[in-house]
Amino acid sequence: MQKHDVRLRFGSAIKAARNHLKISQDELAYRAGLHRTYVSDIERGARNLSLASIEKLAAALDVSVPALFSAGTPEMAVNILMIEDNAYDVELALSAFERAKCTNRIHVVQDGVAALEHLFGPDSVKNPLPGDLPRELPGLILLDLHLPKISGLEVLRRLKADHRTRSIPVVILTASQKDRDITECQRLGVHAYIVKPVDLQGLSRVTPDFSMHWALLGPGTANTST
Repeated sequence: MQKHDVRLRFGSAIKAARNHLKISQDELAYRAGLHRTYVSDIERGARNLSLASIEKLAAALDVSVPALFSAGTPEMAVNILMIEDNAYDVELALSAFERAKCTNRIHVVQDGVAALEHLFGPDSVKNPLPGDLPRELPGLILLDLHLPKISGLEVLRRLKADHRTRSIPVVILTASQKDRDITECQRLGVHAYIVKPVDLQGLSRVTPDFSMHWALLGPGTANTST
């Protein structure tokens, strides 16, 4: 699904909920603490939103955040692959997703070898030649740079070298904005980075970069497997 289509679908949901309450764009903007032009742009599908803005709109419309995405949107949900070896950082990240009411399935692997095998198959580490992919690819990858066995930077290089995976959005998880590998990651084409520990603020900052393809897509809490 194209980013513009996602924005249009969300804008239509906002407009439908507003019409159900029989309120104007001005009234919705006032209730949500947003500018009227901003609300108009949202309904036209011309805006990316932060988690904070989505929550304000949901509260103003007296609906849950997942309800705004519940009509005809199951195809929008994508799987998330989290590659992180620190159990505490994993726990904090999953907690942040749960608080954001993200319902995407999140699969966690804990080292670079497991990451490559998950993406490319069990022989992919010894045999880097392209073969059949073993499963549906994730729609988003959260990647720690400092992994055991094979570094996160090497995993990223492999992702970007394969035409089948190079377009998957990658968010780097880093302990510091001054990490020496950040420049190389940017050169390779990462979409964003979050300084650990992952929290709701960090998710909110990068959400607009993905036009909400990967967050707040349905009722309940985050589904995880490790």
